[in-house]
Amino acid sequence: MKKEFALRIGTRGSRLALAQAAIVAGLVSRSTSGIRVEVVPIRTAGDVSQKAGAADADLKLAFTHGIDRRLLEGKIDVAVHSLKDVPSSIDGRLTIASTPPRADARDALVTVSGGRLAELPAGSGVGTSSIRRRVQLSKLRHGLRVVDIRGNVETRIEKMEERGLAGVVLAAAGLQRLGLAGRASQYFTPDEMVPAACQGVIAAEARLDDERVLDVLKKIDDHRTHLESLCERAFLRRIGGDCNFPVGAYASVSGGKMRVVGMVADQDGSSMRKGSGSGDSSEPERLGAVLAEKLLKREGGSA
Repeated sequence: MKKEFALRIGTRGSRLALAQAAIVAGLVSRSTSGIRVEVVPIRTAGDVSQKAGAADADLKLAFTHGIDRRLLEGKIDVAVHSLKDVPSSIDGRLTIASTPPRADARDALVTVSGGRLAELPAGSGVGTSSIRRRVQLSKLRHGLRVVDIRGNVETRIEKMEERGLAGVVLAAAGLQRLGLAGRASQYFTPDEMVPAACQGVIAAEARLDDERVLDVLKKIDDHRTHLESLCERAFLRRIGGDCNFPVGAYASVSGGKMRVVGMVADQDGSSMRKGSGSGDSSEPERLGAVLAEKLLKREGGSA
């Protein structure tokens, strides 16, 4: 009799992180017979630091580093992250072995009134923990008061109500995976508000030398999501987007072609560069890097 294969999936302990790990666990169980999957919640430094107002880039690293360390130590077999939180360059002993089908990549507005952004009274407070969203919100609607608000999805919605804010901007994927899609008052198109690179993408990370786990994860990789992620992460690397400034990218594949939109701005949003490019989907990383180079060479302004 073939011995049962145990697969330990490490993730953060938030409801959203656990929901994402459950998606990976379900896909693995359905694609590979004779496997027992265990989800291992891990408390990270980021779960503590976010309350102290840490910078976005530092916070993302804090979320992923502790889980990756457990993976390298052999205490878990797979690390599940939101790919937008994974640095553009990772430890050479690890690899992003699988990106399951992407959820909605857009940003969403949740309001107390149920109204859209244009319907909010002048001076209304809108919460976000992201400088990328802050900058783009100020371009989409003048006269708003953008307030820093941190925590997990449910916490930010609660803080919106407790602090008398009119709304909060969150990732659509997070709302949907938590069964809170009905709270969204408006979805921003990727051209209106460029999402974070790889927003809505789950990353299943493994050790490069663990061939058995790599073979399992290969079965649940989604080709389209994989290509889009390569493009967006190449854009991020060329821009230098692991630094703490506003940057976003979104690639979409259709019929063998790929379109990518990207943005980068100064910290205060005084200069925002935004553009798009398209080409063959067989060259995702080149497309991402070319667009990044184009925006880096532009002196300023929005396109």
